[in-house]
Amino acid sequence: MRALLVVNPAATTTSARTRDVLIHALASEMKLDAVSTEYRGHARDLGRRAAESADIDLVVALGGDGTVNEVVNGLLHHGPDPDGLPLLAVVPGGSTNVFARALGLPNDAVEATGAILDALAARRERTVGLGLASGTPGTEDEGVPARWFTFCAGFGFDAGVIGRVEQQRERGRRSTHALYLRQAARAFLGEPNRRSGMITLERPGADPVRDLVLSIVCNTAPWTYLGNRPVYAAPEASFDTALDVLSLSRLSTAAMARYATQLLTSTPERGPRGRHAVSLHDLTDFTLHSKVPLPFQMDGDHLGLRTSVTFTGVRRALRVIV
Repeated sequence: MRALLVVNPAATTTSARTRDVLIHALASEMKLDAVSTEYRGHARDLGRRAAESADIDLVVALGGDGTVNEVVNGLLHHGPDPDGLPLLAVVPGGSTNVFARALGLPNDAVEATGAILDALAARRERTVGLGLASGTPGTEDEGVPARWFTFCAGFGFDAGVIGRVEQQRERGRRSTHALYLRQAARAFLGEPNRRSGMITLERPGADPVRDLVLSIVCNTAPWTYLGNRPVYAAPEASFDTALDVLSLSRLSTAAMARYATQLLTSTPERGPRGRHAVSLHDLTDFTLHSKVPLPFQMDGDHLGLRTSVTFTGVRRALRVIV
């Protein structure tokens, strides 16, 4: 087997020495080409070249969820090939690693590499579904390129929090869970539409759901992690189904406290609920519209402001080593 290893040298939880050890371990079992990313979007470019090459059987992503997202978008640049879905392995190297952990991989990079080598020896893999977000025809976002996501997307409040965190990281702050919580509190205090939302969710064959403050689109559960604590925004979400949505129509102080508590205590059986919570399961096609431009994020990457995003759940998009 010939593999391409895409390495993010800025991965927050792996040192250069650890990365060398992982490279040697992988190279002992396969023909391996290792390339370190040098710019934003480089992992996507490498994934695309691998997908277009007849010589690469497997792409291994060593980094966080952002690196994985770029690699996946490169691999699927031309869309899923039903006759031969691309093959991916993930070695977690970021601060959260939601996708890798949702696949059942250890959060430690060395242990995850061992698990991947065991899976390769046993020829163990699975097919997963992914989400695709694109600009909505007939809107000002019509020309926005389509982009795949592995575990979540967000429109509104949660995307605004991620945008704030990225601004802090650009100023030299480390990405920690405490940083996310502080920025969430500040975003809440500055949210102008927390009592009457701007978002409308439209889907075929159903009435629109209006006046939403935020919408979290999940492709798997958990939605994220706080340290080792999994957080379930949509407990039924799965790589084997289409997309799930949790939307909130109110973020008053009382509502925020209630839903934050429900998220922190959520389980695989029970997520947020209440008269201001809207939960939808296994959606293949739907659109989120906003009366004003709102923050948008995918797999924890802030993508700026949008007024409309169309989502598609693709049940068979990628093969992964597990």
